[in-house]
Amino acid sequence: MSTTKWTIDPTHSEVGFKVKHMMVTNVSGRFKDITASIENATEDFETAHISFSAQIESIDTGNTDRDAHLKGADFFDAAQFPSLNFTSTAIKALSDENYIVSGSLEINGTSKEIDLQVEISEEMKDPWGNTKIGLAIHGVINRKDFGLTWNAALETGGVLVSEEVKLIAEVQFVKN
Repeated sequence: MSTTKWTIDPTHSEVGFKVKHMMVTNVSGRFKDITASIENATEDFETAHISFSAQIESIDTGNTDRDAHLKGADFFDAAQFPSLNFTSTAIKALSDENYIVSGSLEINGTSKEIDLQVEISEEMKDPWGNTKIGLAIHGVINRKDFGLTWNAALETGGVLVSEEVKLIAEVQFVKN
């Protein structure tokens, strides 16, 4: 049996995050330069292998000063660690459309096992005959687990940046 390969359609995909700022609102960001693939030797998604990478220099929060700070040594240290990477290690079906994808997330040279909730759409043909699927992905990490420890205490109590980071992605893949 041949392997089915899927590659990300970056023009129809968004990979982002949200983090609480000053303990009152979420600030959102995204990565503009992303690559991802899915390889599967069977029709069963639980046997698939997923890999993903985002270039740190492509981070965009809508504020150039904040973006520069995030790319610097206080956070992602893009000069030393130019990308973050995810590789799946196990996939468990919860239903026909919902899965838990476990894998290794590497940020700043530190790898940790994480679980992501993934909802997969049915295969569809686009107007040009390409077969596509969509994945809605959600997860939560603690940024300190990856060495992203910079913070500032607030005079009123609490901290400037939450340790909890919500991962949010809507990605479209095309069958090769």
